[in-house]
Amino acid sequence: MDNTIVHFEIPAADVEKMKRFYEGLFGWKIEKDPGPIEYYMIYTVPVDEKGIALRPGVNGGMIKKESAEQKPVNYISVESIDESIEKVKKLGGKIVMPKQEIPTIGWIATALDPEGNQIALLQSMRM
Repeated sequence: MDNTIVHFEIPAADVEKMKRFYEGLFGWKIEKDPGPIEYYMIYTVPVDEKGIALRPGVNGGMIKKESAEQKPVNYISVESIDESIEKVKKLGGKIVMPKQEIPTIGWIATALDPEGNQIALLQSMRM
């Protein structure tokens, strides 16, 4: 399995302003997700009815910024979330959000690398 970036999240204090910015700058399609939390899907490439990208590219999301220090996060595809969490710890990183299930998507955990850069691990249910 390639451990590659499969999703990204951009935090925004003013979601509508940032939505207009990225739609205007890159032509991205940004839509509010119908789920229970305020989340906006960013489509940099078109998807099919199951949400699978129709051509190479990485889609993402936009969330309401919770603090001024909150930065964008890249989600990296992993074969086993549990094994990857253990590797993060063994290699000097730190888990800052434990494993959580995202229904119909998979499992995620958020980590800091040894220099404090945030990354997210994603084990997809689609595997």
